Amino acid sequence: MSQSLHPMLNIAIKAARAAGAVINRASLDIEKVQVETKGVNDFVTEVDKHAEAVIVDTLLAAYPGHGILAEESGRELGAKDSEFLWIIDPLDGTTNFIHGFPVYAVSIALAWRGVVQQAVVYDPNRNDLFYASRGRGAYLNDRRLRVSKRLRLADSLIGTGFPFRKGDNFKRYMKMFEEISQQCAGLRRPGAASLDLCYVAAGYYDGFFETGLSPWDIAAASLIITEAGGLIGNFSGEADFLYQREVVAGNPKVYGQLVNILTPYTRVIKEDDTKPAADGQAAPDATDAFVASATEAAPAAPAEKKPRKAIKVSGPRTPRDRA
Repeated sequence: MSQSLHPMLNIAIKAARAAGAVINRASLDIEKVQVETKGVNDFVTEVDKHAEAVIVDTLLAAYPGHGILAEESGRELGAKDSEFLWIIDPLDGTTNFIHGFPVYAVSIALAWRGVVQQAVVYDPNRNDLFYASRGRGAYLNDRRLRVSKRLRLADSLIGTGFPFRKGDNFKRYMKMFEEISQQCAGLRRPGAASLDLCYVAAGYYDGFFETGLSPWDIAAASLIITEAGGLIGNFSGEADFLYQREVVAGNPKVYGQLVNILTPYTRVIKEDDTKPAADGQAAPDATDAFVASATEAAPAAPAEKKPRKAIKVSGPRTPRDRA
């Protein structure tokens, strides 16, 4: 990579590539991979768990004072009170993986005070590395990314994801699908949201929409999209998509047209289903205070001078990105 990278982004890339190596080795003999069912059409494999462990070990070795929010382990690991939080999906597209369908990725984001600052989405099949630092642009390997320039939804290729979990409102989704499919050039559903969103950033898609996603599915790619000049929000165009479990993204022109169509369908998942549980009750997702504040405006996070100590950002002044 020719450009100078933020040190925290370098660590994320190292972790993503290490997880990708785990995934690639396992893909050589899919039949031997042990698969467990978390819910209806919701699977986890030993590969997910091993890849997540490799990522977490790599990140905490460099930054032991940081917090962790990961798909398989939730908030069990890392510091609980850090202003830095790594959001991790070790294998986005597990169903594709266990069927040998080569569309899946590793997704790693770093949020500071609830706002994503560093992002990596790694496709181990194609050795494609999407990455971004806030304010520094988005890249695919060494190529700077920009969203497409299409102006009309009628000319656009749109990505989506089908509802697949028990309780998802499939009938409402089909109404959205019908409306958008009749107004665009085509709809695609490969099955890994992190890659779908990166394809918006790369200009392969002109837009994307899906419901039921968790922060680890979209945190990294959301920064990559905005750094590529795109827009991302919930179905009514608001910036709290990480909490609402609905997302629409696109180049600025197509995004606006998608929002106009999707606004009547906003809040497909009731807010009560995504709020943190009361004391003594299990939460539906490991989406804590980070999710509630994930899209508040914030400056770039500072580089950590001494990675072996817990980070404390103090004072009212805006810290500068010193990397």
